[in-house]
Amino acid sequence: MTVGGGVPPGLDALLPSTAELYLDLHRHPELSGAEERTAARFADRLTADGFRVLRGVGGHGVAAELANGDGPAVLLRAELDALPVAEETGVPYASTATAPGPDGRPVPVMHACGHDAHLACAAAAARWLAEHRDRWRGTLLVVGQPAEETLSGARAMLEDGLYDRITAPDVVLAQHTAAFPAGMVAHADGPLMAGSVTLEVVFEGDGGHAATPHLTADPLLAAAGAVTRLPAVAARETDPAERLLVTASSLRAGDTGRTGNVIATRAELRVTVRALSEAALVRGTAAVERVVRAEAASAALPPRVTVRELARSGVTRPDPGVTAAVRAAHQAAFGAARVTGWPASSATEDFPLLTGAGGHLHGRPGIRGAYWMLGSVGPTQWAAAPGTGPAEKFRGLPHNHSPRYLPSVRLTLDTGTAALVTAALAQLDPAAK
Repeated sequence: MTVGGGVPPGLDALLPSTAELYLDLHRHPELSGAEERTAARFADRLTADGFRVLRGVGGHGVAAELANGDGPAVLLRAELDALPVAEETGVPYASTATAPGPDGRPVPVMHACGHDAHLACAAAAARWLAEHRDRWRGTLLVVGQPAEETLSGARAMLEDGLYDRITAPDVVLAQHTAAFPAGMVAHADGPLMAGSVTLEVVFEGDGGHAATPHLTADPLLAAAGAVTRLPAVAARETDPAERLLVTASSLRAGDTGRTGNVIATRAELRVTVRALSEAALVRGTAAVERVVRAEAASAALPPRVTVRELARSGVTRPDPGVTAAVRAAHQAAFGAARVTGWPASSATEDFPLLTGAGGHLHGRPGIRGAYWMLGSVGPTQWAAAPGTGPAEKFRGLPHNHSPRYLPSVRLTLDTGTAALVTAALAQLDPAAK
């Protein structure tokens, strides 16, 4: 069904509690895999609203269920984790949190991607739907997913039996904040986000003296050569229409404290491959492995090479039928002027695993999904952005993962809550009149 015109009544009364939750989560962000406090706050809220709540699913994952008669099962998904970013927004509720990083040293932590807003909106939508069970029939599911930023959380929840421990959904719904005007939502026709593969490439030699490099299998030299060659994979080996992107994101070599006359025994390279089709993703990944091995083999004393897949996500391709119904519901709620299109992005998500694309993990290939973008830039920030037109202002704004990324609290939460409620009502059966 599609909802009638206008935003459902009573949503504005939820804003104070929604904002309180958002501000608390923003002040206390937690890194991927360490979202204990965040998960507890989300789970406690859902428990108070009458949901059956499971905690600790696939790590700190939260899964909640509210049955309300016969009808479809609709899942609202939000993410728990934050990023290792030092916040520079200057707002009173800015994060000052730190946490141990991968090497044990403290790193700053910030909700620089809007996951705090996603959680607050999902909690508010769940509360409204729980309080208005006379408006719908079916089963409402809510998931707080850990470790989205590392693309491991959805898989971990599914491998921990998520869809065996709650009612398996017919439809999964999600939204994501982005730096365009708050009060708007955006839908894609076709792919929304790329699929990706993250690879760890390790080059290993036996070490040596900087004065005798000819006697050493040098892992750093091979890794550096691979970094310079990898852009050719996208530039010269694929059709530009495939939009393949190959990025060497980090290179680490040598040991802390060593002097400059020691050749490293090990170099670690991280590479991400992104594409808008699975076929291009497979070809790009194979090409990266071929390039790094060829670069090592070209040396007179080749270092050893190990390639390991760290994470993989599929292309986020919302179901056309579900997307059409949700878009119509959003247009009815917000007006056509506040609902726009969205071009395919090279950003990536593990959301597809929760839908039919993850059928190999949960055995249910028929699950459909819809995913839309949620505007987060308030009028003052938009007006202050450099440029005269929308395209120039969009380029000049702080975007997701920036230390200055800051959603407009009221407009983002109001619109995000209404977007989830109306999308859920568009998929749940209407209550008998």
